[in-house]
Amino acid sequence: MEGEAVSGAQLIAQGLRAQNIEYMFGIVGIPVTEIAIAAQAVGIKYVGMRNEQAACYAASAIGYLTGRPGVCLAVSGPGFLHTLGGMANATINCWPLIVIGGSSDRNQETMGAFQEFPQVEAGRLYNKLSVRPSCLEVIPAVIEKAVRTSMYGRPGSCYIDIPGDFVNLQVNKSAVKYVECCLPPPISMAEHSAVSKAASVIALSKQPLLIIGKGAAYSHAENNIRKLVDLCGLPFLPTPMAKGVVPDNHPNCVAAARSTALQHADVIILLGARLNWILHFGLPPRYRQDVKVIQIDICAEELGNNVRPAATLLGDINAVTEQLLQEFSKRSWKYPSNSEWWQKLRGKIKNNEERSKGLALQKSLPMNYYTVFHHIRELIPKDCILVSEGANTMDIGRTMLPNFYPRQRLDAGTFGTMGVGLGFAIAAAMVARDHTPGRRVICIEGDSAFGFSGMEVETICRYNLPIVVIVVNNNGIYTGLDANSWEEMLKFGDPATCVPPVSLLPNAHYEKIMSAFGGKGYFVKTPEELQNALKASVTDKQTPSLINVMIDPQSERKKQEFPWLTRSNL
Repeated sequence: MEGEAVSGAQLIAQGLRAQNIEYMFGIVGIPVTEIAIAAQAVGIKYVGMRNEQAACYAASAIGYLTGRPGVCLAVSGPGFLHTLGGMANATINCWPLIVIGGSSDRNQETMGAFQEFPQVEAGRLYNKLSVRPSCLEVIPAVIEKAVRTSMYGRPGSCYIDIPGDFVNLQVNKSAVKYVECCLPPPISMAEHSAVSKAASVIALSKQPLLIIGKGAAYSHAENNIRKLVDLCGLPFLPTPMAKGVVPDNHPNCVAAARSTALQHADVIILLGARLNWILHFGLPPRYRQDVKVIQIDICAEELGNNVRPAATLLGDINAVTEQLLQEFSKRSWKYPSNSEWWQKLRGKIKNNEERSKGLALQKSLPMNYYTVFHHIRELIPKDCILVSEGANTMDIGRTMLPNFYPRQRLDAGTFGTMGVGLGFAIAAAMVARDHTPGRRVICIEGDSAFGFSGMEVETICRYNLPIVVIVVNNNGIYTGLDANSWEEMLKFGDPATCVPPVSLLPNAHYEKIMSAFGGKGYFVKTPEELQNALKASVTDKQTPSLINVMIDPQSERKKQEFPWLTRSNL
């Protein structure tokens, strides 16, 4: 008597479920439709998106929010290629992700098959692992390895290539190599001597600064880091997606004095943050020539990048922070709150906050960024998940919108990726619906950023996700033109030759995209209209909404001591 037969699609779905995968995002078509159906049959939630790139961004955000990878499902050829941005974004952000791509049938390889492309080879540039199962029997084992690889060490993306003929091909179930769910990543700790050395360097500092990176958020190190900040009295600066690991309203947060803190600190402790462009590479003039850097990271290869560190602690951020806590508990050391360093930082914080407040309370119309963010800050829920992207929209939002809880801010990240917003928001809303019902997702987009994935509004409405999308609309990229200036420009001829490249169509009604699919749209020009739209959107927990906020096309951020992007003088 023959044993029970199982198809390739079923093996993929069962293999993913065995690894506790909860979410799959994608676009179905030849040859992967059956995989999505099989995934739903085993209890995996499938979210059909409108573009593979947005689907891949959504799946990667699942990895960051839950610690377990989401899955992006793509068709062959162009569908696979659309996922490359999401793969790269996940790997550079250090987020676990699994991409499953259909590919050409094996017996048609090199013949010019439908959407034939060297996907495994192409995927190697973007992934920790890029692999094609050799036969149906090993599919569960390959999936386990991909899930494990995506989470272990420095997290990242993994790609599994599925030949089209595998999907409906069947094999005897008894011949399949089944594997158990992989264990959570092992927790590594730093050497005791390194912990002792780091504590000594910190204790001798005159102007210390703790920098908290999103690696600390991913490691769920918030409780230990909060204890360390309180025990040692250290000023701390969160990187953008580490906001909320320690609440932004904690008295030791010096985010409002970022440039001063970086430029004058004599000892910097990096907790899961990298000295890349976001932190100006750790180099002068953004930092002191003689600054001492203590690096704490899960990845050995990261230690020593761009600087020669005074101490390196290799290990899990949460575990190493606990080691530091134990060390400082024995030493009974605390940085004095009345030091000249603290006075300097508090003075700069007060000055910068007053400048921002002055801009926020301006009465002139059209509104500026600061006025818009002032009202958003006043009316959105304190525990909401904030998604933000865009140039000025994201950067000013980092300073104006506080976070009080970890892993509740998602933005362009280390790769500086535009187009992530709606995919991230959809993923966050799915996780919130399943694990923290009632928590709102507020997605704040520049009008240019919204254009990358605006059709995902239909996805939001189709799954009835109570997301509030706020488009801060300045008619352009960085800056735009008002309607009168636009009309004047058109008098010179073809807009392709006379309209500035940064310009977008003035007064575009993006809110109508939301209302077209059954959500609620608001076109806003004044603070009063913004307040009313925000109150209505936040109160309505059943219907998605989009608030299109018109601002001064020439509105910009206040003058910065050091801009975010460090450029070469060469």
